[in-house]
Amino acid sequence: MAGYLVIGLGTFGRSVTQTLYENGKMVLAIDQREERVQKVIDDEIASDAITLDVTDENSIRKVINDDFDTAFVCIGDNTQSSVFVTVILKEMGIKTIICKAKNELQGKILKKIGATSVVYPEKTMAKETALGVIRPNITEHFKFSEKYRVFEIKAPKDFDGKNLIELNLRNKYEMNIIGIKDEKELNIIPLPNTIIRENNVLLVIANIEKMTLFGKKYVL
Repeated sequence: MAGYLVIGLGTFGRSVTQTLYENGKMVLAIDQREERVQKVIDDEIASDAITLDVTDENSIRKVINDDFDTAFVCIGDNTQSSVFVTVILKEMGIKTIICKAKNELQGKILKKIGATSVVYPEKTMAKETALGVIRPNITEHFKFSEKYRVFEIKAPKDFDGKNLIELNLRNKYEMNIIGIKDEKELNIIPLPNTIIRENNVLLVIANIEKMTLFGKKYVL
């Protein structure tokens, strides 16, 4: 089984490590701060964890082998170190390199030197925190593509007694209802004439940008 590298065990890196490990993945966690590594070991949230100077190329090459094909570079606070590690991992043939960045400029640099993708935890968390307050009845489940995501929505009052044809969500918001849940069961094959009730929970695939308009329209 191909393993995962997590380099940098701050708040973000530790969370990534724990999530991967709890989902049955083989994870090697690395940080140059011994106390962070020891905390991961004590909490048993990684397959293995080691203290390593990530700016030492020889040390990195000794530790990382063909057992790993995905790496998370979670040292966005230090652009120089992040760039250095990304270049080395790319040279070593790591297939997928996901880097944490603090800003767009750092993200562009990381993409140019070989990062497969770049995430902005602070920006994302700030947005999700705000959205969680203004639209508490929408729960985002997972990213379906760059443009679409799967959401769980508590049906607004305006939906009560209307069927899918009348709501016309596909044309208005690029939203497809793929499941309707009530107190008793989940209907995973909703028909066009299926009636929505106020207490229903809707599982939808929706356009991310249009979802914002939907939220404003129905004051979720």
